[in-house]
Amino acid sequence: MNFSLIPLFLVSLIFLGVLSNNNTITISAAVLLLMQQTALVKYVPMAEKYGMTLGIIFLTIGVLSPLVSGRVQIPGWSEFVNLKMLAAVAVGIFVAWVAGYGIPLMSSQPVLVTGLLIGTIIGVAFMGGVPVGPLIAAGLLSFVAGKI
Repeated sequence: MNFSLIPLFLVSLIFLGVLSNNNTITISAAVLLLMQQTALVKYVPMAEKYGMTLGIIFLTIGVLSPLVSGRVQIPGWSEFVNLKMLAAVAVGIFVAWVAGYGIPLMSSQPVLVTGLLIGTIIGVAFMGGVPVGPLIAAGLLSFVAGKI
């Protein structure tokens, strides 16, 4: 009999997601468990190939939606040229630059992805983190902007 630890890992993630009240982890692990245990398993490679891109697209839509709804206005020149806005631009550039180095590393050493996943899960489940890059930039910005 061939025993896989993947379903046990996914159930553990679901448990951690419920325990930490983190719907992102819970739903993601539950969907993947459902896919793995059913005929939907044939779509896992498609999720692997396009999931990150689709996630970034939906995240970007969520970030830009307040502009479209009118809840947030595009800043004028005077609001754009202030220390906090310039810090926001700098942090955005820095995080994008750093992330650019992460992709080749993950491609050349895929075993590190497991460590990244475990670290992200621990950060999300036990430290109130959120598993998305642009929000990391916002978190760094809030630290930097709080010091200005």
